[in-house]
Amino acid sequence: MTSKLTAPTSEFEKRDRCAGLDHRPRVLLGKMGLDGHDRGVKVIARALRDSGVHVIYSGLWQTPRSLAISARDEDVDVIAASMMSNSHLKLGPMLLEELRAVGRGDIPVYMGGILPQEDLPKLKEAGIAACFTTGVGLAEIAEAVCGAVRPYEQRIGGENATAQLARDISLAHDGREVRTDASRRRPTRVVGVTGSPGAGKSTLVAGLVGEYVRRAGNDAALGRCAVLAFDPRSPITNGALLGDRLRVDFNSMGEAVYYRSLAISGEDYHAVDDIVGLIGGLEASDGSRVETLFVETVGAGQNETRIRAHVDSTAVVLTPGMGDAVQMDKAGILEIADVFVCNKADHPGENELVRDLRDVAGRRPIFETVATHGKGVPELLDALLA
Repeated sequence: MTSKLTAPTSEFEKRDRCAGLDHRPRVLLGKMGLDGHDRGVKVIARALRDSGVHVIYSGLWQTPRSLAISARDEDVDVIAASMMSNSHLKLGPMLLEELRAVGRGDIPVYMGGILPQEDLPKLKEAGIAACFTTGVGLAEIAEAVCGAVRPYEQRIGGENATAQLARDISLAHDGREVRTDASRRRPTRVVGVTGSPGAGKSTLVAGLVGEYVRRAGNDAALGRCAVLAFDPRSPITNGALLGDRLRVDFNSMGEAVYYRSLAISGEDYHAVDDIVGLIGGLEASDGSRVETLFVETVGAGQNETRIRAHVDSTAVVLTPGMGDAVQMDKAGILEIADVFVCNKADHPGENELVRDLRDVAGRRPIFETVATHGKGVPELLDALLA
């Protein structure tokens, strides 16, 4: 006889649980405090994606303020905060306060994890919308996230321009009408960052953004920078896991960079030009504007080149071991590069990749980077800003 401890767990059924809603639910998953484990959050993220939800994962060790900024900028329907560090009674109310401070006090907060039963009334009294203790099923969590969806309103209450921008982007991406008085302006430079899956694009963009913000602190003329990051939709459920922003240290960067994640099917950039204009039209409280926008594509194949029509320059990111010289000669993504980046240049095969790139690059520059350590990133940024 099979015991409960040895019986196999049933597989979570992959199906669209969001049909009929006003829009795809957008949920921000985050872990506040000193909890350094995220295996459980990843299980929940996959289950929500497999239910048709668009999941933004912000990573470990988030502060209440960084989560609030992420929730506002991503225009989420709900925050799902995972707690395991016995700090829920302190950090939960702080998160609610920070949401109000960034102009989105209306976003509900769900809290889950190791939550003592005697603390649940205190959390709900503080304003936490729902609590999920250990043992709650994945389907129940997905149902609760879907239940947080409310019809999009064209205007977000309050005076926060960034919160309004986030809603404008949601409407544009969803093919809906954006308010008539929305400001549009193309940033000074729009840089596409593309390349194969696993090439390290997100880490590289995070490094570029960090270096840009450091420089802008000493040179106001640089203005602000922003990131528009695309990830793929599931062809089965239309769900998506949007995990690019977790590479950026928002705990230290705060509101210095605007970062937005969106899900698309294939190379469907139908609204990207309008979104680029909306981001460029954002004016910060100090009068500064976004002058540089990085557009990170979905992990691209050889024939995925449409981003070139929407950006001013394109950096193609490759890694050692991607293929031989014959692959280099094939038409496609290598043709659209204005700059080549050999990332993970500390890996075996780096010399061979650079040699093969030189055969096809012509006068186009080649940069070698190790994005995880910041090596080569300042030099790459110099070229992209030139």
